[in-house]
Amino acid sequence: MPAAQTYPHFPADVFRAPIGAGTGRPADDRKTMNAHILVVDDEPDISALVAYHLAKESYRVRTAASGVEAIRAAELERPDLIVLDLMLPGMSGLQVLEELRRRPETQDIPVILLTARKEEQDRIEGLRLGADDYVAKPFSPQELILRVGAVLRRVLQAPPTVQGGKVVRVGPFWVDTGAARAEVSGRSLDLTPTEYKLLLTLMERRGRVQNRRQLLEAVWEVTANIATRTVDMHVQRLRNKLGDEAEWIETVRGFGYRFRTDPPR
Repeated sequence: MPAAQTYPHFPADVFRAPIGAGTGRPADDRKTMNAHILVVDDEPDISALVAYHLAKESYRVRTAASGVEAIRAAELERPDLIVLDLMLPGMSGLQVLEELRRRPETQDIPVILLTARKEEQDRIEGLRLGADDYVAKPFSPQELILRVGAVLRRVLQAPPTVQGGKVVRVGPFWVDTGAARAEVSGRSLDLTPTEYKLLLTLMERRGRVQNRRQLLEAVWEVTANIATRTVDMHVQRLRNKLGDEAEWIETVRGFGYRFRTDPPR
């Protein structure tokens, strides 16, 4: 079985493209420069498209054509992010994702799914298993670059902190922005950087309904007008970690989410 390889169909100068040369990354964004991305897709044309546009943004791109190859490459090389197609032969993308999340060596690697537009249930299941985002086929290269950049910025930087810090308290919730720590009812919360930022944003804007686009801009730094269930899935995962206090995050049907100012009844 061949090991994952740097995509061979592009000349060397493509991989040395200057930062910001493509459509999706700001020219002064150096946090994610040279990030290592593993692209997993069994269709050569799709791999070529994805690898080409990522390479234009100065990412280091490797490819794998099967689930087994992808898991092996992820364990050996520890990429900064994986772009994973769900429709793989043999071992499906969902099975690959589940295995990645099961193994300690790969469980924290962020994953963006490539899915068919009609396969909503697969997207939901993928997000439930721990995917960080998804892009529906057919997709635009600009959308893919935006998603990749947003996810990398979240995971390659430390949890958000404030110089000098401040403490935000609402009901049983307590967040220290200087230490990037959160507690509920005296219990420390084990949150990912994204979950931490989502909780802090909702608490700071307590009492006000936040629609999905507002949360995408504040938490994910995505300003494109794109449809996604990422917000819903992350709110659900955050609620799961809040336990008995989950109802402090209120769903306002047809609008979005609101952090309560008074205890839920």
